Amino acid sequence: MHRSESRITGRFRAERRPPAKVMVAGQLRRLSVTDRARRILSWSTVAVAANQHTSAFTGLGVAEDLTAILNDQGITAPFPIQTLALPDGFAGRDICGQAKTGSGKTLAFGLPLIEHLHAAKPKQPLALVLVPTRELCIQVAEALEAFAQRRGFSVTAVYGGASMKGQIDALHRGSEVVVATPGRLIDLTDRNVVSLRAVETLVLDEADEMADLGFLPQVHYLLRQLDVDHQTMLFSATLDGRVSQLVNLYMKDPAIHMVGSETILVETSRHRFIQVHHMDKPKVAARIAQSADRVLVFVRTKRSCDRAAHDLADLGVRARAIHGDLPQKKRERTLADFAAGKLRVMVATNVAARGLDIDGVDVVIHYDVPENSRTYLHRSGRTARAGEAGLVVTFVEWDQLVAMRNIQNEAGLLEPIVKMFSNDERLDDLASWEAPSDLTPEAPKRIVRRSARGRRRRSLL
Repeated sequence: MHRSESRITGRFRAERRPPAKVMVAGQLRRLSVTDRARRILSWSTVAVAANQHTSAFTGLGVAEDLTAILNDQGITAPFPIQTLALPDGFAGRDICGQAKTGSGKTLAFGLPLIEHLHAAKPKQPLALVLVPTRELCIQVAEALEAFAQRRGFSVTAVYGGASMKGQIDALHRGSEVVVATPGRLIDLTDRNVVSLRAVETLVLDEADEMADLGFLPQVHYLLRQLDVDHQTMLFSATLDGRVSQLVNLYMKDPAIHMVGSETILVETSRHRFIQVHHMDKPKVAARIAQSADRVLVFVRTKRSCDRAAHDLADLGVRARAIHGDLPQKKRERTLADFAAGKLRVMVATNVAARGLDIDGVDVVIHYDVPENSRTYLHRSGRTARAGEAGLVVTFVEWDQLVAMRNIQNEAGLLEPIVKMFSNDERLDDLASWEAPSDLTPEAPKRIVRRSARGRRRRSLL
């Protein structure tokens, strides 16, 4: 990480603000503190005009020097989650933010985090960002680095699978921001290499995924080490009951900002469901990849990840695997080549690719049927990022039809499952191909259960 000698001093003070305004169907609805607390466990769908940027960054309180960096990066207008969250973030309020993947959550917490920084002592960071995966750790650190450098601050990424010595040296020199995975950070705190007692800004990024991966005990262990009064910002693609314990234990009257819901998929994606034979999967995937620049293929297991990448490579496709058993350097090289366009196909497990911010992914292929609609949402969110178009293709084997139809119903996708083989010309341009209307399934009927009152009950005796 690059560092600068200059430091900016001065502490921020959290200001009292009125209850958060949440945009619901184009209108502002004011939620009381009690209502917000109740709705933590049962999030209501809050729709924001998804592709409308409602104000400029300067109008949201972003300083001119940080706005200049945004302009240099080609970011000139905020996304809805940024429009909602930035004012509360700058004011020092606790925030719960929900938005679909690729909607700019990193800047929503990153800009206030940078604004509140001042010079840190060695081994005592002032801002902590917890993330579930190594790749997301690296990407968040890189996204914050340019803004931190402008203010003379440093950012250190702390994650497993990499040399601990380099991370320890950076912490000893003094790093204002630490972006970390829970496991490696616990290793460093137990060695007294870093102290969390000076942390003034805490961010929990992709909190739902940390819960899915079983990291909540580690997260609790780390959060109990925070000492000073601090601001907490929790951001995720989905928010549900598993995250509520973090909110209830560690957040103070949080402002809740929600964009869309977890059942609403990326509107700019086209979704295609193909019934394939197991032995024909590699050839079907290879044919789809021929008409795309970047294809992200999802599988369930590490073993099938290696096998699928090998099969595609045998068919002449530039493909590589990325999963947790691979060396970190190899994973970083694969990710860098894929992001740079040197690699056409990257085959990944759910965990390895969770939260990755890669622009220009043309096609996402569910090589293996996802476990549920949540997994389908997370996988599909890798394409059609930042409002761009994308194609999502799901391979369905004959014995998976019922399970796939259930996932479609949960996700609200009324798309037919069409049988295709690898020699089918429709595979060359699936985005333009539309299934005949007579194949489109009808929406499932709601089952209304009648009350048993007034009916004679039969005895089982």
